[in-house]
Amino acid sequence: MGFKAGIVGLPNVGKSTLFNALSNAGAQSANYPFCTIEPNIGMVPVPDPRLDKLAELVNPEKTLPAMVQIVDIAGLVKGASKGEGLGNQFLGNIRECNAILHVLRCFDDDNIVHVEGSTHPLRDKDIIDTELQLKDMETLEKRLLKAKSNTKGGSKEAVAEVTLLERIMAHLDTGQNARTMSGLTESELALLDSYALLTAKPVLYVCNVDEASLPDGNTYVQQVRQAVQQEAASVVVICAGIEEQIASMGTPEEQREFLEAMGIQEPGLHKLIRTAYSLLGLQTYFTAGKKEVRAWTITQNTTAPQAAGVIHSDFEKGFIRAEVIHYADYVQYGSETAVKDAGKLRVEGKEYVVSDGDIMHFRFNV
Repeated sequence: MGFKAGIVGLPNVGKSTLFNALSNAGAQSANYPFCTIEPNIGMVPVPDPRLDKLAELVNPEKTLPAMVQIVDIAGLVKGASKGEGLGNQFLGNIRECNAILHVLRCFDDDNIVHVEGSTHPLRDKDIIDTELQLKDMETLEKRLLKAKSNTKGGSKEAVAEVTLLERIMAHLDTGQNARTMSGLTESELALLDSYALLTAKPVLYVCNVDEASLPDGNTYVQQVRQAVQQEAASVVVICAGIEEQIASMGTPEEQREFLEAMGIQEPGLHKLIRTAYSLLGLQTYFTAGKKEVRAWTITQNTTAPQAAGVIHSDFEKGFIRAEVIHYADYVQYGSETAVKDAGKLRVEGKEYVVSDGDIMHFRFNV
């Protein structure tokens, strides 16, 4: 599986509509707050034209894309950190995710109720941020008590942790998210990661616009882009309603015709998933054979044995070597045999760092 992302936002901003578009799972979507009570979970294939091209060349029995798990988390409200609107349960759902897809309503429509009474994406963002920050403060306060207790034994590590915890809490107290902290050492970053803070998670702001504002957005989107410049976050513009229509169409041909009629090059969801991959530092390698052509998700700077371990832990433990073909070479020569004849298949050892798009075959012995 690629990663697990949680869709968050205020009620009625388009979260469940976006989830339906992503997973085509038919999550309930209606014009009233808390339509989603239990989180819906969907498995979403990662769109990758390279996988399609390899499948065309190899003609395997099966083609398996990388998958992303998407969790549609119920709308948060003011007071969620204190349990309002089942807030504690929903915040727990977010904690389990690798990344946050924060949906912001960036369109006006009097027919769709807004829980705060008007369209104002920056206000909506601040409400969610504040609730996540308050929940993180609660987490850090507990850790701080424990760390201070440990300092009584003269532990230098505990003293350092107290200093870090106080720095993070001071940062959150100014209304900033933990992910915007700078100047941390590697050991401090490791500690920060161990706290599993909600505001430390990578975030992709999904600006949900009306059809007329595609593809680049509107004034609301410009406000969001400007507001998150210092946040090391990404922004994607989509129209969730249009994306849901595209996802519900029966065939790729129907989708292409619809996109052409709309003047759109690709579904916005493709860009959303690509952007999320980039945000998380993820990339793809492939395995290709007659039984299956498959995409595998790894982090950037992954070594060959670590990549093998994504398939099965035994592959990593007993790793001997990897046979590697660059994607461009495979496409140029058209088959593994032709690549070998051209001298383009390489044998790599344990130190090899996998490149995005590599086609790999692992030799191992357990």
